[in-house]
Amino acid sequence: MAFSKQNRRGTLSGIFFVAIFAAAATYIADLAAVRALGLSPLVIGIVMGIFYANTLHNQTPAAWQSGITFSGKKILRFAIVLYGFRITFQQIADVGMDGFLVSLIMLTSTLIIGTWAGTKLFGMEKDTSILTASGAAVCGAAAVLATEPVLKAEEHKTAIAVSMVVLFGTISMFLYPVLYSTIIENATGFLHMTAREFGIYVGGTIHEVAQVVAVPASVPGAPTEMADAAVIVKMTRVIMIAPMLIVLGLYLAWDAKRAGGERNEKTKLVIPWFAVYFILVAGFNSFHLIPQNIVDIINEIDTFLLTMAMTALGMGTIFSKFKGLGLAPVYTALTMFAWLVIGGFMITKLVVEVF
Repeated sequence: MAFSKQNRRGTLSGIFFVAIFAAAATYIADLAAVRALGLSPLVIGIVMGIFYANTLHNQTPAAWQSGITFSGKKILRFAIVLYGFRITFQQIADVGMDGFLVSLIMLTSTLIIGTWAGTKLFGMEKDTSILTASGAAVCGAAAVLATEPVLKAEEHKTAIAVSMVVLFGTISMFLYPVLYSTIIENATGFLHMTAREFGIYVGGTIHEVAQVVAVPASVPGAPTEMADAAVIVKMTRVIMIAPMLIVLGLYLAWDAKRAGGERNEKTKLVIPWFAVYFILVAGFNSFHLIPQNIVDIINEIDTFLLTMAMTALGMGTIFSKFKGLGLAPVYTALTMFAWLVIGGFMITKLVVEVF
């Protein structure tokens, strides 16, 4: 047990060690040059954790490992629950049926396409494929973190998925403003999008929340309705992480039973209770019972806890574990990126025209 009498001191030391890294990641992410790149503390944290894992890992006491593991597992679940304070049900209602359907269709299709491409086309094992797909389908690194406990995946698989989210999410952040300014805004017919339509497109297809916020800000003279639509649609995708995880748990239990495997931890039905609590927190937040300044503080604390979790996962990522994967994760993420950019554009246009 992490907090048994003999392990308590090592666990607390490990948690404090991770917190120091997370604090440094938070400081770095707040630098103007880093903010301009749209890199969140979560991404900085996992990079620092990976650097530690492959350089100084053997220089720290083994007793600290229980604290590092606690940060990557238990603190992670608590942080996902607190993530509900970023969302209200009113935001989802405000987005309208077209925005909701774009979110639902893109999440479902991207998850299916990414998992299928990873396992069937490029030969990756299932856990890495699902983690990579969840990051692209929902909300980037936070979605990968939330999916990891359901799969009981190893740390290095999570790190691979996060790295793909960072790579293609960053490309999206620079690509979309160029597409809008040079093609979409000036085109006629099917290629043209209004500011609101483009906002729905951005919110329904780009990986990270921070990247979604950055895109309208990078479009010269963009009206506020573009940014509003983008953020609200994105937050609709975020809240869908809870039902996605529940469905994923049901699927994993069914798939294991269908395959006739031995009954073990992987074959049992996994109910991600932290995802249920996430919805309850979002529902509570919808009543606005807590002053906004307190909610802002909670969200800052939550970001720090998520950064700790990402850092801890990075600390378990040893490069030697990547051997044999080759470029399969890149090809899988590239397939999803093509679907998000091209397929997402077509889905957005068709759904908006119908509704």
